Amino acid sequence: MKKVLCVILLLLVLFSTVPKVNAAGDLLENAKAGLLMDVGSGTIIYEKNINEKLAVASMTKMMGMILVMEALEDGSLRLDEKVKASKNAAGMGGSQIWLEEGEEISVLDLIKGIMMASANDGIVCMAERIGGSEKNFVDMMNKKAKELGLKNTHFVNPTGLDEDNHYSTAYDMAVIARELLSHEEILKYTSIYEDYLRKGTSREFWLVNTNKLIASYKGADGLKTGMTDNAGYCMAVTAKRNGMRLLAIVLGEKEGKVRNKETAELLDYGFNLYEVTTIKKKGEVLGSIKIDKANQKEIEIIANDDVTILKKKSDKKQEYKSSVELNSLKLPINKGDAIGKLIVRDQVGNKIDEVTITVNSDIKKDNFVNILMKIIKSMIQGELF
Repeated sequence: MKKVLCVILLLLVLFSTVPKVNAAGDLLENAKAGLLMDVGSGTIIYEKNINEKLAVASMTKMMGMILVMEALEDGSLRLDEKVKASKNAAGMGGSQIWLEEGEEISVLDLIKGIMMASANDGIVCMAERIGGSEKNFVDMMNKKAKELGLKNTHFVNPTGLDEDNHYSTAYDMAVIARELLSHEEILKYTSIYEDYLRKGTSREFWLVNTNKLIASYKGADGLKTGMTDNAGYCMAVTAKRNGMRLLAIVLGEKEGKVRNKETAELLDYGFNLYEVTTIKKKGEVLGSIKIDKANQKEIEIIANDDVTILKKKSDKKQEYKSSVELNSLKLPINKGDAIGKLIVRDQVGNKIDEVTITVNSDIKKDNFVNILMKIIKSMIQGELF
């Protein structure tokens, strides 16, 4: 009898330590809204009230950071550039890095302060540098929202502090977060758990990431937290495992610990049940095309992003077909310019994924001498008559 009891107790211990696989109905019980998205394909795996307009607190800063990353990439902003803090920026309340009026601080330190510590003074300082004024920068944020096709988002400030008519949705926040993640350099800063600003100075400042899942959740490397009285506790978290990057958006939690717990459970749900297969890698040559009067005879085309297939782990293996659709092309074409799209469909014909395609090198219009030589060569070889 004692042996039987020991076996039963042992089994109870073993089963109690098996990781829980949440059913979809158990997720985000305390949140007002949220979703789980596969970043590669943009497929929504789980959703709750995703189009409800809500305050989103400092998750607002993700839109501002898209504009910062674009400025870095087009060369109008540098990481080592020093930005002077205005009285307006230094006077921002809430979470901050304690900028002083007239202080000069590097763009790199501002980015860390914004993404790790959610610095309101930092994002306003950056807004004034890029937009010329805080108001102009907010106008740029709203313009970008329209460009992304967002219909339920409007910003009044770059910080996310509570104001009338400042709102977004779980879905729109996911689109914004996915766009920010397309600037891959952002993960260099969002994945840091602790660091220092103003290193080597008398005003050295210790930063600890407000996103605690960076330190506790396997694969987590971003993205942004938020909290105000109106918004409650919010979170956009991205994590990558086995080639699959997921994005969780959680809005309107009443407690920070509950927000963190339910966000982790949401990510667990995705990683437990889903997987991705990479069909084409970013930069992989898809084939070649010919463009009339180009300076190259054969022009290689490549994918601008990974082409991935999201599926449940329990689903059977399927075959997929891909096709290329080209835009109307005009020379010159620079590497990185969108010239069309690669579309992947399943056996039934349903579209599974779509990525833009570009050329493998800069393509210019051939000069007159080369065109003339080609014509003469064709005439000699009898190709024209």
